Amino acid sequence: MTTTLQATTLPDTISGLLGLEGVLGDVVGGLIGAFIIANIMLITTAIAGPWAKRKITAAFGDRIAVNRIGPFGLLVIIPDAVRLMSKELIVPEGVDRPAWDLAPMIIPFSALLGFAVIPMGSGIQLADPETGLAFAFAAASIASLGLVMSGYASNNKFSLIGALRAVAANIAYEIPLVITAASVVIFAGSLRMSEIVAVQAEPLLTVAGVSIPTWFAFVNPFAFALFIIANLAEIGRNPFDIPEAPTEIVAGYQTEYSSIYFVLIYLGEFIHIFLGGAIAATLFLGGPAGPVLPGFIWFTIKIWAFFLFTQWARSAVPRLRVDQFLEIGWKGMLVLSFANLVLTAIIVGVIA
Repeated sequence: MTTTLQATTLPDTISGLLGLEGVLGDVVGGLIGAFIIANIMLITTAIAGPWAKRKITAAFGDRIAVNRIGPFGLLVIIPDAVRLMSKELIVPEGVDRPAWDLAPMIIPFSALLGFAVIPMGSGIQLADPETGLAFAFAAASIASLGLVMSGYASNNKFSLIGALRAVAANIAYEIPLVITAASVVIFAGSLRMSEIVAVQAEPLLTVAGVSIPTWFAFVNPFAFALFIIANLAEIGRNPFDIPEAPTEIVAGYQTEYSSIYFVLIYLGEFIHIFLGGAIAATLFLGGPAGPVLPGFIWFTIKIWAFFLFTQWARSAVPRLRVDQFLEIGWKGMLVLSFANLVLTAIIVGVIA
């Protein structure tokens, strides 16, 4: 079941408030909207990287972590940013420029681009094209180009191995990821993100007077589990962090980067985690839908819950060997994702 009603996007709201129409309204509204969405995610990532990651990891290890600067140590973000960006940018001999310079910019850009079609709340969506889900996956995949460029251009064997591992990971797990998402499209009947969210707003059943929504995590929990596992591999979190694997290949594709370039790669890594959580929330958890609280608050809670899950996996789950990693992807996830797709198609065909 689908709906033909298209949600009002953020640029439309902005251009309406400014009294602008036509192409000028679209351009100005789009630029301001993109600036707002990008800053929301950059602020979120700034909190997650220098502060939340440390606090969560320390909690799992029964440690204290940062607590000296600001309330709960939250203001450590500022000196950390200054410290990292003020370091000398060391350019190793023999690197292939400008590819070496462009790679750290491509990685965060691809993740921010994916947020263009994510519905974050009522009217908080930059664009709502008919192929929104395909666009989100395509934008996220651009990061693979940045990883290959960084590894190949660094003139370092560890970096090259890390880049090759990243490509192998993306191929092995992106196919199951997209196929699993396709099962949601079969249920929803649309690739438009707002319509996928709208379908999940319908009641699934009522228990003791409480209406349970048709979140696809409830309708097809097997697909939800497959998507989360493949998502972990895509964002490079344990047990699938073989592209970096500090105990094996130093830091993988980012070994030769320092200063602002390291910050950009680090930033891109965390934005991709939140993008993975945002896509999972949109496909399986009703997007920004939720009781009582505003939609944007629910969306924030859901992507932070996914971030917490990734940090738990990082702290608790050991890394797989490369051969195990690829075997699970090709022999396990791929087969299960196709089985899920076929079963979903049969069920929906019978019901319809």
